[in-house]
Amino acid sequence: MSFERRTRIEQMRKADRARDRRNRVVAVGLSAVVVTGLLGFGTYMLLERSEASDRNSERRAQDAKQTEQEKEKLAAEPVAGEKSWDAKKLTRNHVTTEVTYPMEPPVGGDHNPAWLNCDGVVYEKAVPNVNAVHALEHGAVWVTYNDKAADADVKKLAARVGSTPFSLMSPYEGQAGPIMLSAWGKQVTVDGADDRRVAQFFAKYVQGKQTPEPGAPCTGGVDG
Repeated sequence: MSFERRTRIEQMRKADRARDRRNRVVAVGLSAVVVTGLLGFGTYMLLERSEASDRNSERRAQDAKQTEQEKEKLAAEPVAGEKSWDAKKLTRNHVTTEVTYPMEPPVGGDHNPAWLNCDGVVYEKAVPNVNAVHALEHGAVWVTYNDKAADADVKKLAARVGSTPFSLMSPYEGQAGPIMLSAWGKQVTVDGADDRRVAQFFAKYVQGKQTPEPGAPCTGGVDG
């Protein structure tokens, strides 16, 4: 092999090695750029998620505050057409016999030792008065309806009760109005589920000041 040929081959090999080094440098550089970009993107996403979580938490806190303020506003409003009974005259003895109440549905009086479960429970059949009254004593609101109530109203009220602890709902054929709401010593007949008095009554009397036994449970009782 001639000297010139060996020289050309060596030059080509040097060029190849130089090209390989350049390629490695470029590859390392691109990898560094990609990694840096991914890290930056990951950091950005983490910050975005953190900020979004903070915004969501702040929004939930604001919504809760607004809900509480709205509830306080509703509770402060008088309930038009509401009937009240003297709480001092509503006896609270535990009895194991049936009780004849002066109003339908009853809003207080002697009652069974077992309370009706009222943690947002919607009963499809009529429930015993003596157990429901005990639930009222614990601060529950009892929504009742007869066959004159519109199906749409019954469904809306059932949804409200189902999402409200210390409330219950059941059919009650003996009542005068299609839809009635009762608490201990309090009662109102409403025109429908969207009647503002429904929201007022719930805000005012679910675990309200009329409750004879605040803090008593609405679970662990009987189911109708």
